This record gives sequence, C-alpha cells and structure tokens, in this order.
Amino acid sequence: MTLTRTTCPYCGVGCGVLAGADGTIKGDPDHPANFGRLCSKGSALGETIDLSGRLLAPQIGGEQADWDTALDLVASKFSEAVREHGPDSVAFYVSGQLLTEDYYVANKLMKGFIGSANIDTNSRLCMASSVAGHKRAFGTDTVPNTYSDLEQADLIVLVGSNTAWCHPVLFQRIAAAKAARPSLRVINVDPRMTATRDIADMHLRIRPDGDAALFNGLLAHLVANGHVDADYVAAHVNGFDAAVAEAQASTPTDSGLSTSELDAFYRLWAGTDKVMTLYSQGVNQSVCGSDKVNSILNCHLATGRIGKAGCGPFSLTGQPNAMGGREVGGLANMLANHLDIENADHRDAVQGFWESPTICTQAGLKAVDLFNACADGKIKALWVMSTNPAVSMPDADGVAEAIRNVPFVAVSDIMARTDTGDLADVLLPATGWGEKDGTVTNSERRISRQRAFLPAPGDTRPDWKIISDVAARMGWAEAFNYEGPADVFAEYVALSDAASGFARDLDLSVFADVDYANMIPRQWPDNDSRFFAEGRFYHADGKAKMLPITPPTPIAHTGFHLNTGRIRDQWHTMTRSGKAPKLGSHLAEPYVEVNPADAAALGLGLGDLLRLQSNEGRATFRALVTDRVAKGQLFAPMHWTRQKSSSGTVNSLVTPITDPTSGQPALKAGKVSAERMDAAWYGFAASTVEMEPTRPYAAIARTETGWQAEVAGMKCPTDWVAEARTVTGIAESEVAILEDPVTGLVRIALYSGKVLKALFFSALEPVQLSRRHAISLVGTETAPMTALAGRSAADQPDPGPTVCACFSVGLNTLRDAVANGANTVEALGEVTCAGTNCGSCKPELAALIAKARPAMAAE
Repeated sequence: MTLTRTTCPYCGVGCGVLAGADGTIKGDPDHPANFGRLCSKGSALGETIDLSGRLLAPQIGGEQADWDTALDLVASKFSEAVREHGPDSVAFYVSGQLLTEDYYVANKLMKGFIGSANIDTNSRLCMASSVAGHKRAFGTDTVPNTYSDLEQADLIVLVGSNTAWCHPVLFQRIAAAKAARPSLRVINVDPRMTATRDIADMHLRIRPDGDAALFNGLLAHLVANGHVDADYVAAHVNGFDAAVAEAQASTPTDSGLSTSELDAFYRLWAGTDKVMTLYSQGVNQSVCGSDKVNSILNCHLATGRIGKAGCGPFSLTGQPNAMGGREVGGLANMLANHLDIENADHRDAVQGFWESPTICTQAGLKAVDLFNACADGKIKALWVMSTNPAVSMPDADGVAEAIRNVPFVAVSDIMARTDTGDLADVLLPATGWGEKDGTVTNSERRISRQRAFLPAPGDTRPDWKIISDVAARMGWAEAFNYEGPADVFAEYVALSDAASGFARDLDLSVFADVDYANMIPRQWPDNDSRFFAEGRFYHADGKAKMLPITPPTPIAHTGFHLNTGRIRDQWHTMTRSGKAPKLGSHLAEPYVEVNPADAAALGLGLGDLLRLQSNEGRATFRALVTDRVAKGQLFAPMHWTRQKSSSGTVNSLVTPITDPTSGQPALKAGKVSAERMDAAWYGFAASTVEMEPTRPYAAIARTETGWQAEVAGMKCPTDWVAEARTVTGIAESEVAILEDPVTGLVRIALYSGKVLKALFFSALEPVQLSRRHAISLVGTETAPMTALAGRSAADQPDPGPTVCACFSVGLNTLRDAVANGANTVEALGEVTCAGTNCGSCKPELAALIAKARPAMAAE
C-alpha cells in the first residue's frame, strides 16, 4: 500500500501523517512538527474515513438535487439579498477546519466582491484574544517562537492549557525534553488539576480569570527586584511606565494564589533567562482574554525575553488551520495577508491585486454579533462552511434559533446530519480529509500540505471549488477561474509579494514558484525563524508596546462557575472523531466534574446525573466526583451534540458575553445552578444498529460492534421489552428477559436467530456491569444466560474501562499489571503496551501507579 504524506486535521500542532487508502495511519518521521509522533486522535484517523453518514450529493429542502440547481439557488439568494438589502445583509461563517485555499477564496468573495466583511470563523472562539494581544503589542499578529524553543528553554510555563490532552504531541515533546534535561522546570497554571500537572514542578491553582493579576504581580516583582532589561526597553519598547504603574497598583492575591505560591513563581520566572510562556484557551476564552495575553507579553518585553532561543510567549492554536485562516483574513476584522481593513492603503492594495469591483471598508460582524444579527433579522442569507455553530457557539440553543430565523441558509459539510445542517435550506457536499488537496499552517507558522489519498466520493467537491462556482454564478467567473488549489495558493503568495511594501510580518516569498505537488513543510518567513531577534517590531516607530492592564476584581456569586473544554480522545463536535470506536471507549458520555464537597451537598452518589441550568438553557451530565476541580467550580466537555446526546450540549448553558477587544466569547466562565436529577430508572444498551438519543437522558457512542447508549428516564415503563426495542433500535427480534421486581433489575437480550442483536440493562440506580464485555457480545452467537450475566465468565477476565485508547487497554488490565510488579509507567508499557504510542494516557498511568503504592506498601 502506497502511503501519502499529509497533515493531521485535528489540533494546531500540525503533525505530519503517512496515510493509506486502506486506513493505514502512521506518524511522518520526517515532519518537523511531530517527528513521527501522533496522539490518540491522529492514530485513529483510519477509523474515520469510511462513508457512513456522509453527505454525497447536494440537497435542497431535504431532497437530493444536482449541483447546477443547488449552486444556482445559493448564488441567486445571495445576489438577491445583496441587491435588496445591501452587502451587509449576507454572511459567511467558516472554520479552522478549512484549508488555506478554501479560506482564501471565501475571504476574497465576501470582502472583495460582495463587499462586506461579514465573514467570521470558529477560530474566533479559540484564538481571537491572542490575535488582539499580538497586534496591540507587536503591531501585527505575530507568533514569535518555534517548537524547537521547547528543547532550549530552562523554564516552561503552561497557562490555561491542558497540553497533555489538547496538544498531546507537544506535551510529549516537553516531557522528553525534561527527561533528557532534568534541570528544565515546568509550571502549570490552571484552576483544574489536569493531566498536564503530571510533568509540572509547580501547579498554581489560579482562580478563574486570575491570570492578569498573576502576571501584573510578576511585572511588579521584576521591576522591584532589578530584573528589567532597561537597555532593551529603552531601545525597543513603548508604554513601560504606564504598564508598570498599573501592575504595581494591582493585587496579586486576586489571582487566588497565596503569597508563598506567588513568591515561588515570581522568583523562578525572574531568575531564569530562558523562559517560555505557553498559553491556550484558559487565557483566550475570557471577557478579559486580550488583557490576559498582554499581561503575559508585558513580562517578556520588560525582560527582553523574546526573539531569543528558548524564550518568548507562545500561543498554542486550537485548530489545524486557525493560523492559515488568520493569514488569509478569515476573521471579520482582518484583510488577507495580515493587512488591516481600517487602513485605506491596505484596502487599495488588496482591491487592486484582486481587481475587484469593491472592497469592504469596515470590520464585519464577529461570531457572537453575527448570530445576534441572524436572530434580529438583519442577515438575509447565511453560508456556514465546515463547522457546527448550533453546538459550538455560546448560547447554542439561541444560535440554533437564530439560524432558523435566517430566510436562506446554506451549509457546506461532509456529513449528511449535523445540528447546523439540519437547519439548512441547502446542503453542499464537500470533500473531507483524505480526499482534498491544500495547505495548512500550524502554531509555529509552518505551512504543510494536506494531500488526497482517497477519491472524492459521490458528487462531493472541495470547498474552494464550491465557493468559486457560486462566485461565477454571481457574475465573477474570471476572478475565480482556478484550475486547482495550486492556483489559489500561488495567488495567495503573490498577494503577499504585492503587499511587501507595508510594514508587516507575513512574508511568503520562500513559497514563490514552489513545486506545489512536492512541497515540503516549511515555516514563513523561513525555517527555524524567530521574530524580533533584532528588536524590530511592526508599529510605525518599530517598537513594541506594553499596555497598562487592569485585572478584574474577584466577584463572589451564588451557584457554580462552569468551565468548558476538550477531552483527550474527541474533537470539536465529534463529526469525525465520533466515528472511531476506540476514541469513544475512554469517555463515552457527557460528564461534569464536581468537587467532593459540592457532590455531598448536592446528594450525589456513584454514577448519578447532575442537571445544570443557566439563563440560557439547561443540560444534564453524568457526575464525576473528583478533586480535580475546586469547590464551587465545575468542568464539562464541549463535544456532545444533540445527535449524540439528548441533553449534554454544554454550550447551551454558556452566556454569549465576549472580550470587548477581541470579540472572543467567555466559554470558560459560565454561571450555573445545579441539582441532582432524580431519575426513576437508569439504563445501558449495546446494539448492532445506531441508536437515537430519545430519552430524558441519553448519550450515544460508536463501539467496535455497533453502538452503545447510556440512558435514564423519569418514569418506569409499563412494558420493558417495548422500551428495550425503542432504545436499541431493534424492532423485530426474539427476546430473552431477566427481571427482578424487588430490586427493579431488568435485563433484556434481543436476538435474530442465534445472533445477539442488542442488550438492554436497567435498574433503579445507575447500572453496574462490565460494559466492554456487553459490547463485545452483540453481533455474536451468545447464549441468553451468558448475555444477560452482565459480566465476563471466570475464564474471561474483564479488561475494564478503557484507559489507553491507542491499544484499547482497560483499567482492570492495568491494575493487574501494577499488582504484578509493573510499578513504573515504562514497565506498564512493556507489559500492556499502554502509553507506548501517543503517550496521552501516561498521566493516567502515573496516577494509577501512585494510587496503588499505599496499598502495596501496606501489604
């Protein structure tokens, strides 16, 4: 099997992948982002390339249509809206999942031909505050560092970043650097105790949004103790005095940390020359995210710890091509190639290059404002590309209603069913990862190729082609007459050259006349380049700016603080990762982390359900009682959609408040009340057919043998067999049933001949059974008593819940290995293979060993 060099479609690390049409997936050992490493999600990509659930032809009103009819309709509806209501009556909402070529063409159509800047992206939800912070400090949206700096740093500070789960390959790179050089120190700044804490020498359990107080305190400490590089500041920085005055007026303990914790952190940061501060969504997703970014940048500028090997502030990008989107102007407040909408010279240069009839003259609607405008009736035509805002946006239920309110909605996607696609008038089938060609830019400014290794299925087309076809029907065929993605990329590079007279960072000259087909991963402006090495920034006077930052005052409130985020083995709204059985085996249902003290006050027992409510909506989750969250705080992942869960869409709870500078929503600052869900019964089902989340609580996940469901109801059914058929989706079957009226236990097996088609287990309390064993039985010839036992036979050990997704290693298997002497992570790997592929589970392995040590010592 021939393997194709391509790039992973998940996070912003931008890992190289060797992929085959048979589903073979390997890490590319020659790619400088990962050197062959892959995380659990990347390793499972081969399980996601099948055509189940794919959108393979255009649809209009839910009925299949041909391309000409669908494209004519989209073009006419957008043209009609512009003609009757003006260019700002239409909008695109695009995605960091798009390739750069797709992004570029969409941006060109909206800003240069329709004449509006109403094109924003789901990247607004993850890195807009970093963009704003960079532009305020540096004059451009410049990421100064490279991954190679990780191996050269003496101190790495991870702020608001569960790197172990959200950027696993970088986490393993840091872990390897620390193992090779034990003097390297790692500090983890996070309200939660996450898997990232595993390699930290210091964990600072900051209060939510306490970051600006923390780094203002650091700046004041640097000044008070003589750690400012006065010569560097004098030569290269403006705004120092005002920033310091505000920092000195701040109260560092507003960060939620003790004076001893603050002193230890400040001394280590100040006393280490090579410091990298890596930050992610815990910094960005906040009403003061831009200020938090600038509070970090202030400290690096004051000490000159930027532009040097092993030094600098580094934003870890969430999506595979969020950086590419930033480069081509995918955000509503940017022009292509890091140029500014507000700058008339920049606008003239772009319009002249495009030879376009118009150009937008002001920033468009940012994501939250865009959907508010949909709700208010201001948007008459909306095109959503490769994203699912009805789930991923704050106030997700309100956003779904806003989309319903738009007179015409087009959605380009690879899947036939998404929460957003279900609201569309027209569905346009796009090619997906493995089927399309283009480029992506990772967090260190490295552009890599995504290459097709599969044929385009059905009538699918690449996004750039769909957009160009619509543009042609709107009257601009000549400007969008691309033969392929190489033409689009060449135009993008040429625009960079045309704009080279402006003082900006984006320089793509190394890609001029590139062999597109054989292009190798390369950074701009060149490989291994660090910006600001000579202290030259991009403000008019060539200097950086430090900003005076006023941290928010801690406010006591009733109820709980809800923090949202990602988990190790899923991606966004699971349209891709949810297809991989091994990725669903680790955490198969929406859950909420609850501190033990709060759990006791709420009366939560093992496996109970917790209902959360806010002003925006309500949602229900499985309660996971843990000290990983502090008292009064909750954490819930954002991945579950209404199609995978009846009540687990966490963003339905989140208030759509935003950072006033960046427009980024505060997705980690929900305010909710909580109460135990008093279900009348709880159930678990495994079936050979896909189930629907039809019960008051239901969560569906893919398995190796079909599908599984966790369910609960508020009233016990009068006919349990009918309930089992409804939940499992098996309408016609023979039935074997075991029922205990005293305990309320019900177990039902549904058969077709000798083949077990589904299992259904119900009880008055959360169901206790070996789920992996039950799942393994469906689709096999298994006797009813064996099927209904709910556990493995004595000669068939139960591996337990999955810990290592890469090799499907269960908790019980690992516990047995530890009991038999595998008392290090490395030893567990030798015995079970756990942790030997992507390494994402290593923190859990270490925690398992640590928990077992007291018991072994007692023996």
